[in-house]
Amino acid sequence: QVQLVESGGGLVQAGGSLRLSCAASGRSFSGYAMGWFRQAPGKEREFVAVITWSGSTYYADSVKGRFTISRDNAKNTLYLQMNSLKSEDTAVYYCAATGKVFSYNIRSSALTNVYDYWGQGTQVTVSH
Repeated sequence: QVQLVESGGGLVQAGGSLRLSCAASGRSFSGYAMGWFRQAPGKEREFVAVITWSGSTYYADSVKGRFTISRDNAKNTLYLQMNSLKSEDTAVYYCAATGKVFSYNIRSSALTNVYDYWGQGTQVTVSH
């Protein structure tokens, strides 16, 4: 079992920045690919970014160039640096862990059903 707890959400003005964190506990963090997803009211949960255990990354087109995913295996922590935030980035952000994603199949990380563990989410609100 892996337990995931997100933090760092909040209210920010458009154009601003936030850094989300996801603290993992339980089984070895370094063996998992870690992803960020988000869900806005009335919408499906959507993929944001993923980082494999080896450090390969993959981003949704909507955040590419603005968001950066990273991980610190020694601290069992995943990060999402979000810059140039837009109102359409407003959502609950979730981190997730999967043992099924590697560099060679990283595009499959966009599917919610490949993830084994999920956090409870943290709210990000971007005001105009």
